[in-house]
Amino acid sequence: MTIHHLDCATMCPLGGRALLGSGGSLTGRMVGHCLLVEGPEGLVLVDTGFGTRDVAEPARVGRGLLLAARPRFSLAGTALHQVRALGHDPRDVRDIVLTHLDADHAGGISDFPDARVHVLAEELAAARHPRTSNERQRYRSVQWSHGPKWVEHSLEGESWYGFSAARVLDAPEVLLVPLAGHTRGHSAVAVRSGDGWLLHSGDAYFHHREAYGRAPLMLRLFQRSLATDNAARLHNQARLRALRLDHEREIDVFCAHDAHELGRFR
Repeated sequence: MTIHHLDCATMCPLGGRALLGSGGSLTGRMVGHCLLVEGPEGLVLVDTGFGTRDVAEPARVGRGLLLAARPRFSLAGTALHQVRALGHDPRDVRDIVLTHLDADHAGGISDFPDARVHVLAEELAAARHPRTSNERQRYRSVQWSHGPKWVEHSLEGESWYGFSAARVLDAPEVLLVPLAGHTRGHSAVAVRSGDGWLLHSGDAYFHHREAYGRAPLMLRLFQRSLATDNAARLHNQARLRALRLDHEREIDVFCAHDAHELGRFR
């Protein structure tokens, strides 16, 4: 089984080193780390970044994201075009597994209309019935106006290294591992890779320093402003640190937006 690490949502927020701890003095670089898994029954995408329709109509992703993250839209950077560049037919993407439904993670689902789109039931409920101004602004229903083939997952007693989990696929082995806080139904995605696991932690954290310590102050404040439940977010960050320390030879943990972590796999 082959797993490709893609950047499907390059962004250049103002703040530079003060915000991200790296980059230039004025602007930083964030990525949209997605996975393309070549499975025995087709292709699986973990998150999609921005889609081709977002590139054509940037307003689809929302004014807040445009101003705060300053996306660098390009057709070549979309999952659709990167799947083609790797020699695959986009119609072979049978399943998409989402950490959550923010615009920079789910924008590309409309480029794969025949794929099953897997998400925790709590996250889809939050997107369909937002309770707060935060939720009303972050979820962009226009990105799924095509009517995706939703597959909602609930927890049914599955356990993964002490975490609750929902099994998504058996081949390849893929699980949703709830890590609420950033959003109501935010989840990590665990993918079996050889004798170990990859754990795509979505937006549970934003910077590789958080794997063992704390992010720069401005980034901590930024994450807090985005969180639906900040106490739960911090609790789950601590759980991820413990998981990483206890099982570093078995599990490779990474987040969605850190360019340093994406670089490790490239």
